[in-house]
Amino acid sequence: MKGGQLYRLMDLIEDIRKVDAMILLHKGTAQDSLLIDQYEARKTKLMGQLIDELVSPEIQSPQSFSLVQKIISKFYPSASQPDALDGDIKRLAEAI
Repeated sequence: MKGGQLYRLMDLIEDIRKVDAMILLHKGTAQDSLLIDQYEARKTKLMGQLIDELVSPEIQSPQSFSLVQKIISKFYPSASQPDALDGDIKRLAEAI
């Protein structure tokens, strides 16, 4: 991994952390649901960018896949529970 790539990935992780903190901050107030939805969309976009980078051919390895799993577990802890899955995603999870 090149130095520039490493710093880009570190920046993405830091951005995700900041957005996640804002989500937690606003979850305490019920009237901020629109704001929470916007932060969730931003977090999803950043997570997608981070995962795309980690599975790109230049970085792709068992270690990078393990890191993707760790990142998802950290930032989406409830997503690993079967009840949290819906429709086709649930079917794919059951196939594993």
